[in-house]
Amino acid sequence: MTETASAPRAPLTKRLEPLRHVDAGVLNIAYYEAGPADGPAVLLMHGFPYDIHAYVDVAPMLAAQGCRVIVPYLRGYGPTTFRDGATPRSGEQAAIGADMMALIDALGIGRAVFAGYDWGGRAACVGAALWPERCIGLVCVNGYLIQDIARAMLPAKPDREVPLWYQYYFQLERGRAGLAADRRGIAKILWSQWSPNWRFDDACFERTAMAHDNPDYVDVVIHSYRHRFGLADGDPHYAEVQRCLAALPVITVPTVTLDGDEDGVVPATDGSASASKFTARRAHRVIPHAGHNLPQEAPEAFAAAVIEVMKG
Repeated sequence: MTETASAPRAPLTKRLEPLRHVDAGVLNIAYYEAGPADGPAVLLMHGFPYDIHAYVDVAPMLAAQGCRVIVPYLRGYGPTTFRDGATPRSGEQAAIGADMMALIDALGIGRAVFAGYDWGGRAACVGAALWPERCIGLVCVNGYLIQDIARAMLPAKPDREVPLWYQYYFQLERGRAGLAADRRGIAKILWSQWSPNWRFDDACFERTAMAHDNPDYVDVVIHSYRHRFGLADGDPHYAEVQRCLAALPVITVPTVTLDGDEDGVVPATDGSASASKFTARRAHRVIPHAGHNLPQEAPEAFAAAVIEVMKG
């Protein structure tokens, strides 16, 4: 993908605008769109605690290649809102995967590349695993991200537990109160720990942190981290999806998985541990100097992976 190899980075204050809105399932989803409407579709899904600006450089790279690029705010982020005040503010994996599928249904998109990292990578894996007929290919940071909730209480080695402090903090009401009181402070610590080589400034951080002012952010985040440990019930609306995910389904579409070799929360691997979960062609790459927010830190590598799976 030589066209993007020397592409200049966007200014740190550039916003992905204008936004569009669509009713999709239980949400009114705010999203950014770029590229030709008749181009092959790409869904770019962001993670926690980030927002759509993780793709501020990736989106124009892909649009320039003729892709129809869709970058949605996840539930609980930015201007995305729940259509009914009574809907549970769930952050479970089944919900974010179902949201992505509801979005492509609402936009009339038959098939798309599903691409993401962190929460967005999990949504992309859910969609690729359960609706492969809708998925051209998958790009995911950190490999197979569908959660094995039945085994969530098995401890990891101590050095692997340390970076997960925020997940344990959020199990407590003290953690909920802490997130509500200083969501920016927690996000900035996590950005620094997870991406030690990324030199973001205050303007870059604030561009994203604004998305965490969504009134549902705290509820969705807390539920996500409690549900993944089996300590909070899921939304009954997604019970069948979650039942399917509990079987840890294989992914049968072409896939590129990426790791940043300086990822401060999920260490880079050779990808072999999850190889059995990918039954189609799968390539795994480790990106030098990149941390957890890989599409924003290494946009050329992420965009190239999308084009690779799109071409089959």
